[in-house]
Amino acid sequence: MLPQSTDDRDDPVVPLADLFRLLGDPTRLRIVLACVDEQRAVGAIAESLGLSQSLVSHHLRLLRAARIVRAERQGKQVFYLAADRHISGMLAGMLEHVAEPLSEFSLDQS
Repeated sequence: MLPQSTDDRDDPVVPLADLFRLLGDPTRLRIVLACVDEQRAVGAIAESLGLSQSLVSHHLRLLRAARIVRAERQGKQVFYLAADRHISGMLAGMLEHVAEPLSEFSLDQS
């Protein structure tokens, strides 16, 4: 379990809440999911999601700052990928969770 702290600077819950806040935006979440299995350029992400490159770039800046995605330059192009296995694993687990049938969580066990 996470330790409790009265000082926000030392509280690990604060950056975790920030991470979930960033991923709570459907557009940002779609962008991250587009980068989970393969590295993608801004143009490819924008095209696959039907968004402008400038909007995707704006969201990628926020996601990079939060260490949710990482950038790799190859020549003149920059490719984006989920930052690490923690991010991709968390998203895979949460997608699996939301796909589970609601009946598994019914309070009526009769």
